[in-house]
Amino acid sequence: MLRALGSTISRGLQRWVPEPFVIAILLTLLSAAFAIIFTESSTTEVLEYWYSGFWLLLEFGMQMVLILVTGFAIALSPAVTRLIGKLALFARGPTAVYVTVVVIGGLLSLVSWSWIVLVAVLARELARRVEGLDYSYLVALVYLSILPWVGGLSSSIALLLNTDDNFLISAGILADKIGIAATLGAQLNWLYLAAYFIGMPLFLLALRPHPSQSRSMADMADSSQLEQMTIAEEAAKQRGDGNTPSDRMNDSVSLQLLIAIPILIYVLLHFYRNGFDLNLNIMIFLFIGVGMVVHHTPLRFTIAMKRACSNISGVIFQYPFYAGIMGIMMFSGLGIQLADAIAGNASMATLPFLAQVVGALANFAIPSAGGEWAVIGPPLTNAAISLSEGLSPNEQNAFIARIAMAAAYGETSTNLMQPFFLLLVMPIMGAGVRIQARDVMGYLVLPFLFTFFTTAMLVTFLPL
Repeated sequence: MLRALGSTISRGLQRWVPEPFVIAILLTLLSAAFAIIFTESSTTEVLEYWYSGFWLLLEFGMQMVLILVTGFAIALSPAVTRLIGKLALFARGPTAVYVTVVVIGGLLSLVSWSWIVLVAVLARELARRVEGLDYSYLVALVYLSILPWVGGLSSSIALLLNTDDNFLISAGILADKIGIAATLGAQLNWLYLAAYFIGMPLFLLALRPHPSQSRSMADMADSSQLEQMTIAEEAAKQRGDGNTPSDRMNDSVSLQLLIAIPILIYVLLHFYRNGFDLNLNIMIFLFIGVGMVVHHTPLRFTIAMKRACSNISGVIFQYPFYAGIMGIMMFSGLGIQLADAIAGNASMATLPFLAQVVGALANFAIPSAGGEWAVIGPPLTNAAISLSEGLSPNEQNAFIARIAMAAAYGETSTNLMQPFFLLLVMPIMGAGVRIQARDVMGYLVLPFLFTFFTTAMLVTFLPL
C-alpha cells in the first residue's frame, strides 16, 4: 500500500513541483505579501528588508560551495573510489543500498549536517555499481538522511542555548545557559534518533518503488555530460613533454605536500585546542588538505576541483534569494508575529507541539536553524517561562529545552518539503544524469509526514 501511494504521489508531484528557483521566487513573493499585510511595514520598507537580507548568507553560501566542491573532489580520487568499491561488496542489492545510505547518512549527519555531501558521494558510487536501484528514490534517501543532524553534535539551537552570554541571556529572557544534557542528552532526543534509525529504514523499505517501475542511474544518464577520461588521463593529456619547469611543478607531489601538510597540522591543532569543534570552516580546510593528499599533484587536484565545480550554479545564485526571504521575516517582525500568534494562547500541554509547528512554518522562509531561532526563540522561550512558573528550576529548564528542541525538530522536518538543502545534493547526484528536483520531491512527502507526526507524539506526550 505504501509503495503504491508513494509512487502515486511521486508521479503527481512531477506535474506540479517546479524548479527550485521558482519555489524561491514564490516564497519571496509570499513572505513579502504577508509582511505588508500583517505587519506595519510599507511596500518600500519590505523591499529594503529584502535587499538588506539578500547579502546575509554570502559567507554561508560560499561555505556551501566550498564544502560541495572540496568534498566532491575527494570523491573523484582513486583512493576513495577503491574504498567505496569495497563497501559495494557488502551492499550488493537495492535494499542493502537503501538501508546503507539511510543509516550511514544519518550517522554522518550526527557529526555535521554538511556531511550530506559525503553521503551523496557514497550513494552515487553505489548506484554505479549496483543494478536495480531507483535513482530518484536514492537521491531522496540521501536528502532525508540529514534529519538526525538536529539531535547531533552540530545542532544549532542546542549549541546556542549552551553558549555563554547567548542572545537570550543578553536580552534578559534566560538567566543562564541551558546545557546539552537537557537538550541533546534528554530522553526526548534519544527517542527522536531511535525513531529515525529504527523506524525510518523500515518505513522507507515499505515505500520503495517496485523494481518494474525503477529507473536506474544508467537509464537516466546524460551522454553529453559523461566524463570519458580519468583525472590521471586528463592530467597526462595536458602535460607537455614532461621535462619543462612548468610540467615538473604541475606534477610535483612535494610541492603539493608543502601546503597539504600544514593544513592538516592546523586542523589537528584546532581540535587539540578546542575539542571536537567541527565548524564549516574547519570542515572545508580539512577537505582541502585531504583532497590535495589523495590527488597527489597540483594538476590533478586542479582538474578534480574543476570537475567538482561543474554543477553548482543553484547554490551560487539561489541562496541569496533565500537570504532575502530571511531578511523580510527578520526585519519586518513577521517571524516574531508568527510565533506570537501560534504560541500566544498555548498551555503547557500544547506549547511543545505548537513550537514544532512554528519551527516547521518558519523554516520555509528562514532555512537556517540558527537564524530561525534568533527570530522565533524569544517569543517561544518567553511563553515557556511564563507557563512553567510553578515548576522547580530543573523542571522549568527541562520544559524550555523541550520547546527549543520541538522547534528544532519542526525546522528540520520541513527541509524535506523545500529544496534549500537539496541544492547541496543535486550537484553531486545530478552530475552526468538527467534528473530534476521534481523527480525527487514526491518521494519525500510520506517520510515528512512520518517524521512530523512521530515527533509530534514525542514532544507532546513524553513526560518531562
